[in-house]
Amino acid sequence: MAMWDRIKDQAKGLQQGQGARGSGGLTRSGSGSGGGSKTQLVGVLKSQLSSLKTELKSGAYRDASMAMCALVAAADGSVDPAERQHVETLILQNDVLQNFPPEQLRQRFTKHVDQLTANFQHGKTEAMQEIAKAAKKPTEAKAVVQTGFVVAGADGYIAPAEEQVLREACAALNVSPQEFGL
Repeated sequence: MAMWDRIKDQAKGLQQGQGARGSGGLTRSGSGSGGGSKTQLVGVLKSQLSSLKTELKSGAYRDASMAMCALVAAADGSVDPAERQHVETLILQNDVLQNFPPEQLRQRFTKHVDQLTANFQHGKTEAMQEIAKAAKKPTEAKAVVQTGFVVAGADGYIAPAEEQVLREACAALNVSPQEFGL
């Protein structure tokens, strides 16, 4: 419990603009944590993303985030219309992603979902290439994973397939998966 208090304090510090850049240390000890801790982590990540809103305006972040969202949505190998609509709604309501015109977000998300639906492996390769483009800026790289984590955890549960694509995105972005408890 003390660790979650530390994470909450860290998130508060970030919201107040104290050291928004070097915010490492979102680690969790132990494995098999229950849904409550993941839900709490999603909330912290959402707060951290909001605190970085003014820094996250590049096309690389936008494109990588849309690829990440599509990959999370299709992690189990398929995306039904209801799931597609749900994730699109999450994207359009996301505070940080409101930096970009909704049609740009929708177009990029749809492109990746369509590729993943037509041929999952090919679509995944394309999405990972897009995600990797954000690796040049560590703040953006972490934000892409945070965005994926927030979308994956929006239903209160992060499926093993979603955790796997988040881990793979961490590798593509040179971000430590341990930072996100993966």
